[in-house]
Amino acid sequence: MVIGAAVLLFIASFLDNYSYDGADGLDLPNLWVSGPILLSVVLAGIIGAALVVFTRIAPQPLKVAGLDLGQLGVALTVFAAWSALGNVIDPAGGANNISGFTGNGPSAGTGLVLALIATVVMAAAAIATPIAPALQASLVPAAKPAAPQPYGAQPPGGYGYPGAPQPQQPYGAQPQPGQPFGQPGAPGAPGAPATPAASAAPAAQPAPADFSPFWFAVPVTRPLFAEDGSPTPIAELAPGTWYLAVEQRGAQLIAQTQDGRRGVLQDTSGIQHG
Repeated sequence: MVIGAAVLLFIASFLDNYSYDGADGLDLPNLWVSGPILLSVVLAGIIGAALVVFTRIAPQPLKVAGLDLGQLGVALTVFAAWSALGNVIDPAGGANNISGFTGNGPSAGTGLVLALIATVVMAAAAIATPIAPALQASLVPAAKPAAPQPYGAQPPGGYGYPGAPQPQQPYGAQPQPGQPFGQPGAPGAPGAPATPAASAAPAAQPAPADFSPFWFAVPVTRPLFAEDGSPTPIAELAPGTWYLAVEQRGAQLIAQTQDGRRGVLQDTSGIQHG
């Protein structure tokens, strides 16, 4: 709606600013000729709309000199609508109030009336966007991840970090200081003796037979808990980031973070499948 109103305002700026009765054949100026209207209505409205749209596309809020650009854009659209209303009410700008003036001043032209309509719609849409859920849809669809890969396989570049693939560690394995992962003697490595802690770990529920790894994203920030049932989260899953579900345990998922950590996502409601 904001974009459409901005286009209408731009078109209206090339139409007549004034209207005179019986002025057939008179070349009337458009909105670009009047400095006050150009600055306070046309440019203020178009710049405000651009800021509103740009902040919707940006991945995070943008600020300049401590000012939120999205809020500044909304303020500019409201200011443009207010200025357009004033110019429609008094298009002559008080010139017809000069003492001794007996003629009728000009009335609002087609361009000025359309500019008022465009700025009012623009301001209403900009104000209603954070309030109405129907107007909060993303302008740019979220990028879909690559097809799920078998657990343990790294996507090219390592989970979205080009040139920085992370080593995949089996669950429960901790490399010893100064010892590369996977060498004999490291807990969890082939041939290493099982530790008492590993023996005492609760048995994991088997994954469903028809389960296959898939990418998903969470709608809000959610904690990721350790697989041993510890109540302290080991990580937080953030919206806008794709994670790999490697196992399903009932209604819970075993998720893998970008740095290779695994944990239990207890709240799986509303997740977006990749």
